Amino acid sequence: MSSRRPKIGVYVCHCGINIGSVVDVPAVVEYASSLPGVAIAREYTYMCSDPGQNLVKEDIKTSGLNRVIVASCSPRMHEPTFRKTLKEAGLNPYFLEMANIREQCSWVHEDHAEATEKAKKLVEAAVAKALVLEALEEKEVDVIPSCLVIGAGIAGIQAALDIADAGFKVYVVEKTPSVGGHMSQLDKTFPTLDCSACILTPKMVDVANHPNIELMTYSQVEAVEGYVGNFKATIRKKARYVDVSKCTGCGVCAENCRLAGRIPSEFDENIGMRSAIYLPFPQAVPAKYTIDPERCLQLSKGKCGKEGPACAEACTAGAVNFEQEDELVDIECGTIIVATGYDVFDAARKPEYAWSDYANVITGLEFERLVSASGPTGGKPLLGRDKKGEGGYLPQKVAFIHCVGSRDKSVGNEYCSRVCCMYLAKQAHLIRDKLPEADITVYYMDVRAFGKGFEEFYDRVRREGVRYVRGNPSEVFKKNADPEDHTLIVKVEDTLTAQALEAEHDMVVLGVGLEPRHDVREIIDLFKLSQSTDGFFMEAHPKLRPVDTASDGIFLAGCCQGPKDIPDTVAQAKGAASSALILIASGKVNVEAQVSFVTSSECRGCGFCVEVCPFGAIELVDENRMGNIVKVALVNEALCKGCGSCAAACLSGAIQPRSFKDEQILPQIAVLGVRT
Repeated sequence: MSSRRPKIGVYVCHCGINIGSVVDVPAVVEYASSLPGVAIAREYTYMCSDPGQNLVKEDIKTSGLNRVIVASCSPRMHEPTFRKTLKEAGLNPYFLEMANIREQCSWVHEDHAEATEKAKKLVEAAVAKALVLEALEEKEVDVIPSCLVIGAGIAGIQAALDIADAGFKVYVVEKTPSVGGHMSQLDKTFPTLDCSACILTPKMVDVANHPNIELMTYSQVEAVEGYVGNFKATIRKKARYVDVSKCTGCGVCAENCRLAGRIPSEFDENIGMRSAIYLPFPQAVPAKYTIDPERCLQLSKGKCGKEGPACAEACTAGAVNFEQEDELVDIECGTIIVATGYDVFDAARKPEYAWSDYANVITGLEFERLVSASGPTGGKPLLGRDKKGEGGYLPQKVAFIHCVGSRDKSVGNEYCSRVCCMYLAKQAHLIRDKLPEADITVYYMDVRAFGKGFEEFYDRVRREGVRYVRGNPSEVFKKNADPEDHTLIVKVEDTLTAQALEAEHDMVVLGVGLEPRHDVREIIDLFKLSQSTDGFFMEAHPKLRPVDTASDGIFLAGCCQGPKDIPDTVAQAKGAASSALILIASGKVNVEAQVSFVTSSECRGCGFCVEVCPFGAIELVDENRMGNIVKVALVNEALCKGCGSCAAACLSGAIQPRSFKDEQILPQIAVLGVRT
C-alpha cells in the first residue's frame, strides 16, 4: 500500500440518461465529498469521453490524488479505459476502483429515491476499499512468434493464411483427412450463387503450400500447457496407414479395395459410398488417401482376402503401410486460434418430421450433396436409388421446412442459426433450376434476410414461383403403405389465413440449424474456454472483444463462437488473425497483475486450490520448513486470471487474489451492511 495518506477523487457519471434519469447524481456527489479520504468529488455527463478522462488526469496532477473512484457502468466495460487514464497521469493503474451504478443500480430500479441511496452506498463501499488498495505491477513476457490454428474449415484456413502472409509460422491442425470443413460440402453459396468449391479450393491449396504453414491433417491436439506468449501443445498425428510421401493420389487402391462402394461416405452425408481406403472428396487437400481402421478388413479383422490386402497389391508406389503408428509431435507457439466449427442439428431429434423413417425426407446438408456436381448423383436430385446407386426418381413436389432445431425450446436451442432461411432459399432456387416444372413450397416461421444482398435474393426466389407458406409444420407422414408411392403429407397451419393444411409432397428438405460440436466439452477442458448459454464458446466481451476469450492469447474464429454465414466467418477469422498478430508482432505481452498469491507459512498443502483452478495455474511444490519438507501451493502468475476460485476453496485463507484480499473486501461488506 502507498505510504502516502489516501487522497481520493470520486467521479460520478451521468452516462447520458442511463444513470442520470434514475439516480440523483448531484446528491451522490455531495454524499461522496463527505466520506473519509475523499479530496475531490465531481460529476460529468460521460466520464469515459476524452473530457471526462482529462478531468481525472488534471485532478491527479494538480491536486495530488493517489486514489480514483469512477462511479459509472460495469468495470468489464471501462475499467481498462480508466486504468490507462491513471497510468497516463503518472498514478499506478491499480489505485482505481469502480462503483457500478448503472447495471447494478439505475438499470434495475424504478424508485429514484431508493436508487439514489443505493448509489451512495455503492460509492461509499468503493471508498472503503480504495483506502486499502495497493500498487500492483504488471509483468512482461516474451511471445513465441508463431500461432497454432485448431480446425481447417474456411475460418481456420483464412486465419492461418493471414498470419502466414504476415511472415510468421503457423501450425494448422485438422481432425479429418482433408481441410475444407463444411463449406467443402456445399454446392453453391448464397446470395451470389458462387460455386463453393471454386472459391474454397484455391485457399485449401494455398494453406497446404504456404512456406510459413505446417499443415497437420488427420491430427488432433492432445494436450496444451503454458500461457499467453508461451504455449506448448502436443499433437497426435493419427496413422493414415498410407505413406503420404509416396502416395500419388491416383485412386487405384480405392478401386481395388474389397469394400469398394460399400461403406457410407461421411462427406456425402452417408448418401454416397466409399471404400475402406479413401479420399474424402475429389478436391481434398492433401490429395492423399487414408485407410479407415474401423472398416478396413486387414486392420479390424487381421485378414483381407486369401492373397492379402488388395489395396497394397494395387499400389505401384508402395504407399500402403499397415505397420504405421500414431505420432506425437510437440510444438511451441505464442498464440492459439480455435476454429473448430459446428455440427448440424440431428434431425432424428424431431421425430414428427420422420427423417429417420423415410428416405425422401432429407436435411439441408444432404440436399447439398445431392445437387453437388461432385456428389453421389452427379448433381441430379435423385431419390430412392438402390444400394448400387442405380435407379431413383426426380421429385416433382418439394417442400422446405424452416427452423428445424433452431428457435426451438423443445430441443434446447432457443437461438436462431442465422443461415437456414437463406440456404433454403438458395436450395429452392437450385431445385427450380434443375427441375423447372417442380412445385416448390417453403414452410417458414419468419424469413430473416439480414445480410448484404439477402433480401434481394429472397425476392428473386419468390419471383421464380417458389411459394412461401407461413406456418410451422406439425407432422410429416406417408400417404399410404405402397412402397412405389413416395407421396408424403405435410400437416401445417397457415398462420396468415388461420387455415389447417395437408399438402402432398414427394421430397421434404429440413432446414436443420447449427449446433456446438459434439466434442465441445473436450475442447473446453483442453483450452480452458467458457460456454455461453447456447453452448457455443463464449467470447471475452460480446461487443468489444468478440474474438478474444477469457484465456489471454487464445482467440475464436467462425461458428465455434456462434452460428454465422461464410462472409461473417471469414471476417471473424481475419479479426482473430489480427488479434493474434498484435501479440506475435510486438514480441512481448503484459501479464495481468491482479493474480492470486500464497502466504506459504499459512498453506497446509491440501491441494483444494489446485483442483478448483479452472486455468491450471496452481501447483503443489516442496518447501523446507525448519528441516521438514512440506507441500505448499505455488501460483503461476502468467496463467492466473485472478478469478478467486482458489480463495473460495482455501481452508486456511492462505491464498488470496491481489486487489480482492479479505482486508479489502470486508470493509466494503461492512459499509453495505451485509451480514457475514
